[in-house]
Amino acid sequence: MSQYKNLEENIKKCRACHLRGTCANIVPGEGNPAAEIMFIGEAPGAEEDKQGRPFVGAAGKFLNQMLEVIHLRREDVFIGNVLKCRPPGNRDPMPEEVAACWPWLLEQIKTIKPKLIVLLGRHAMERFLPNQKISQIHGTAVRRELPGVGKQVFYALYHPAAALYQGSLREVLIKDFKKIPKVLEAIAKEKNAPIDTPEKNMENMETEDENRFEEPARNASPARSAASAVGWRSDSGRENKQEALF
Repeated sequence: MSQYKNLEENIKKCRACHLRGTCANIVPGEGNPAAEIMFIGEAPGAEEDKQGRPFVGAAGKFLNQMLEVIHLRREDVFIGNVLKCRPPGNRDPMPEEVAACWPWLLEQIKTIKPKLIVLLGRHAMERFLPNQKISQIHGTAVRRELPGVGKQVFYALYHPAAALYQGSLREVLIKDFKKIPKVLEAIAKEKNAPIDTPEKNMENMETEDENRFEEPARNASPARSAASAVGWRSDSGRENKQEALF
């Protein structure tokens, strides 16, 4: 049995919180266990709970359509959620429920080793990039230290369901989604690039252009030029240890 398959079977046996007693199915996630891109939402909905698969309702169909736009299929990526069981009535997860599921999600990330984690919606974003507003950070790639995993690049998007209910978000989401190949390109080019220290950031602040968040952007390099197209954010030195980017 493969490492990921074994992990999936263990997730399906989980009884760490009370949600297993109220849901129909545990939904570990699905897709390529060696995917470059991992999509993470908040929790399964009614249809996901029924089928035991993530993102299979209306929002999932929209996600499939956007994947096609960047020439990918569900089989090419990995799709999962912070919670593996549906909260009753689709309510927001409770802290103890997130805490119970969190080790499973970290194990999935460590096993899959994605180059990019795409956070779908503000709830999923809050788990990895706390104290941010999705209205400001959407469409922006951030590298931060993830305890137990290491440096990881995140890319926050509006949730597909939000775009279905708020038509004004639809084009925003599609535009941000189309940047994903550029984000991967930037990651590949910067793979071995050194990360600047906060002290160096301060020295360069007067000569650097401001980015969309009114924070200093680094002097351009060929790789950083590619990254500028997707909006890399520099949060070096902050308490949540989001690293300086390209």
